[in-house]
Amino acid sequence: MLTLGFLCLFAFLAGLIDAAVGGGGLIQIPALLNALPQVSVATLFGTNKMSSAVGTVFAARSYLQRVRLPWQLVLPAAAAAFVMSFAGAAAVSLIPASVMRPLVLVLLIGMAIYTLHKKDLGKLHKPVTIGRREMLVGLAIGGGIGFYDGLFGPGTGSFLMFLFVRFFAFDFLHASAAAKVVNLATNVAALCFFIPSGNVLFAFALPMAVCNVAGALTGSWLAMRKGAGFVRGLFLVLVTVLICKLAWDMLR
Repeated sequence: MLTLGFLCLFAFLAGLIDAAVGGGGLIQIPALLNALPQVSVATLFGTNKMSSAVGTVFAARSYLQRVRLPWQLVLPAAAAAFVMSFAGAAAVSLIPASVMRPLVLVLLIGMAIYTLHKKDLGKLHKPVTIGRREMLVGLAIGGGIGFYDGLFGPGTGSFLMFLFVRFFAFDFLHASAAAKVVNLATNVAALCFFIPSGNVLFAFALPMAVCNVAGALTGSWLAMRKGAGFVRGLFLVLVTVLICKLAWDMLR
């Protein structure tokens, strides 16, 4: 009972952070590894995905009640992410984490520097007109990030947000909403593998999902109330934490 309470607390915090800027796995996965050390990593990942996927549904729903998205861009990106997430999961054994970490670390540092340098980046919502070129870029983003999420994972939501801001001139609030839709597709793709293979602990996943939803609703409410500037600040904090975590993992 104490273990479940511990995990539910961290599921709430993960849902809150994930709804605003992504990165809930940074909180929830270490909590699962700490609380259930005897359980296989695949089962912990499946339990995490089950909890976070439900939270993402409610976060996306909260955003979409207040934020309008260009669905002709977002839905194809989500579909590409769903398909490529499977491909990434299949390629896990081919590309070791020791190769991925340095590459992702460099990308995160570059992303942080670019965001800090461009003071107005993501503060104003002036989306570009969605034409054929933008559709192709959206498919490339969805497919590329979907593959990465299936293969490795850390920072998926942050990468999605940055790319929607950078290539389509979204503000961080709209980018967060779009990222939730695409991220939901990658989560569902992962669950299509984890559930049939028996890698979800439902006794933990379902209560955690309820707490993740509560956190997601709180996080999306905060993001919409505080606006794009607040989300941009949280985004930079999360990217900094990701950089530190990956650097620490490499040093160990």
